[in-house]
Amino acid sequence: LDPANLDSAQARVHALPHPPRIISIRGNFADAPRRLAELGLAADAVLADLGFSTNQMESASRGLSFARDGPLDMRLDPSSPITAAELVNTSTEPELAQIIKDFGEERHARRIAQKLVRERCAEPIQTTARLAAIVRSVVGRRTGSASIDPATRTFQALRIAVNDELGSLRSLLEAVERTAQAPGDAPGRWLAPGARVAIIAFHSLEDRPVKRAFASLAARGLARALTPKAIQASDEEVAANPRARSARLRAIRLATG
Repeated sequence: LDPANLDSAQARVHALPHPPRIISIRGNFADAPRRLAELGLAADAVLADLGFSTNQMESASRGLSFARDGPLDMRLDPSSPITAAELVNTSTEPELAQIIKDFGEERHARRIAQKLVRERCAEPIQTTARLAAIVRSVVGRRTGSASIDPATRTFQALRIAVNDELGSLRSLLEAVERTAQAPGDAPGRWLAPGARVAIIAFHSLEDRPVKRAFASLAARGLARALTPKAIQASDEEVAANPRARSARLRAIRLATG
């Protein structure tokens, strides 16, 4: 979805001693089934990593983190029309409260939305630092090493809304189900019989629909679970890469018949 990251990934593969042939496709998960079908390709393996990348998070200009002050953008696709600033400054109070509650699972969503609407009347909310400060003024700072910043859930909610992340995931899961139900020789099939599908989720809003969809396919004999329960990073991996702590990997193999 991010053209810079796509170019970087492609360059890394091309730099291998014996690189494979690559067909790179820019788009989100919702686009993948159609684009593969248009190319006449049926994938043997699909790995969907639902997280955004370190370089995106550490770039202040992307506005994905409050660790560095920057414009309130949050778009994973820089050409997308709606930024987080536009959502925050134009949505109604009930709309903001719903976004923060549903996508951030934030119990203070209504109070945060009220404060955001009051603050934007004085001056538009355009930066990550100001948004984080407003949220903290409502929720208050929690203490303890295990505590997350009070602004985390609101930032997550806005990022999900700006990029329609759950909608894209839903489209991917629906496409997997349609293909799993189709005959092996069905035209336009984008997954080969017996294909493996693995998804890495990073929070419950992503992991729950993946778990339900995969369990449903397995229960109907359309797939076999390759991970009886979600696989999590080992202590050693978390020590080397702390951001792997919340990752959950689930995988299935489609039926061959």
